[in-house]
Amino acid sequence: MEQLNTEYHRPWGYYIILADEKDHKVKRIVVKPGKRLSLQRHQKRTEHWFVLFGQAVVTLNDQEIVVHPGETVDIPETAWHRVQNTGTEEMAFIEVQTGDYFGEDDIERAEDDFGRV
Repeated sequence: MEQLNTEYHRPWGYYIILADEKDHKVKRIVVKPGKRLSLQRHQKRTEHWFVLFGQAVVTLNDQEIVVHPGETVDIPETAWHRVQNTGTEEMAFIEVQTGDYFGEDDIERAEDDFGRV
């Protein structure tokens, strides 16, 4: 089981779990400049993203959405999504997951820059 307030490093950056409850999970996600997460979807959860700092483009199904600090994006269940840091410094957002299940094995990847499909 993942521990609260521990950095979990990935090739694109890292995340920290701030809360892990029965009905929700909260992460702080930091993305390195020029990096992006996999294009993915989830069957058992929705996500709400609040951008803290940095520049990013969010892919949500067939849309590309430019986001700035203070803005939010809602990711419905089964929607294909990813975030890309388009800036020259780190970007970060808070992710609030709600649903029935929050395990990392509820990630279905369609594309990935790091060979995890």
